[in-house]
Amino acid sequence: MKRLTAVLTGASVLVTATLAFAQDGLPPLATLSSPPIPDDNLMSPEKVALGEKLFWDGRLSGNGSMPCSACHQPDLGWGTGGAVSFGYPGTQHWRNSQTILNSAYNSKLFWEGSATSLESQAKGAAGGAVAGNGDGSMMEMRLRFVPEYVRDFKTVFGTDWPHLANAWDAIAAYQRTIITDATQVPFDRFLAGDTAAMSDAAQRGMDLFNGRAGCTSCHNGALVSDQRFYNIGVPAAAEFQEDPLYQITLRWELYQKGVPEDVYRAGDDDLGLYHVTKRPGDKGKFRTPSLRELRWTDPFMHNGSFATLQDVVAFYNAGGGEGQTAGLQPLNLSDAEQSDLVAFLEALSMDEPPLADPPELPETATWSEFSK
Repeated sequence: MKRLTAVLTGASVLVTATLAFAQDGLPPLATLSSPPIPDDNLMSPEKVALGEKLFWDGRLSGNGSMPCSACHQPDLGWGTGGAVSFGYPGTQHWRNSQTILNSAYNSKLFWEGSATSLESQAKGAAGGAVAGNGDGSMMEMRLRFVPEYVRDFKTVFGTDWPHLANAWDAIAAYQRTIITDATQVPFDRFLAGDTAAMSDAAQRGMDLFNGRAGCTSCHNGALVSDQRFYNIGVPAAAEFQEDPLYQITLRWELYQKGVPEDVYRAGDDDLGLYHVTKRPGDKGKFRTPSLRELRWTDPFMHNGSFATLQDVVAFYNAGGGEGQTAGLQPLNLSDAEQSDLVAFLEALSMDEPPLADPPELPETATWSEFSK
């Protein structure tokens, strides 16, 4: 499998190209530029290399079996490949495991936007009871008993011992290298002047996307997402009706996030943005996902309820689902037009899935070795 190349500050990038037109003043579709890098967590090859190891290391979880890579597997679109993530042993997650491809460009992380940086997202996932379930002090002590990590943290961060906050910084730096290579994307090559890069069907689909289908109302800009929140009436995942553990974990999640008792007791589905704002009008709203790399990141929606892009397009063509508040209307696209739209969505992905091999992880020292 080919390795991902770290994208560091100052690296050469494809010059950003933009579509020549935009709908109603919305940001036009464009080629992604270099991801934003926070001033308090600058990139370096050494930091990225450390973050890569930590991303794959189960020591940053409760029982040692749930590293970041457990729910974000490169050969499964950097997700789990299933409709709903499996969650920490003994629980069952209630959401689709989002790909981390291009997460470097998101201003808000998680489906309900509760994290505002990759650094805080890594911390939340590793410590979340239905995700990594790791205790912070225990995870940090595990790192301090690994001589290679002691050396690497000192090199990268200048500390005598690994600090957990720096671990999240390193993981975030690594995640900022897991991004689309525009030279491998038919749509981006088309924008750069290669008129043969996209099929005729994909070009017709692009016209629909920017025009009559109205997709750019929410899916615009280089990320093909406005990063806002909508309730489009996505149906509940079938799994919730088949396994009581889904409902047990969901009800517990509602309870521990402090929703009112009447909401908790009646809760049979994910409330999305409501968990963050507690505003009734935000129930069922989720962040608009990027439409890049869809070929490799199925299934789709916050609960994985749609297996294929054809299913997604048919859902929008019908005007969304029951209870939606986003104002969707039926599109009345023909079967051929829906196929063209799917062809364009596929053209937003790289020609081959971006893969990465797991690194060799360092060993924990024995007490006798550590105490010398």
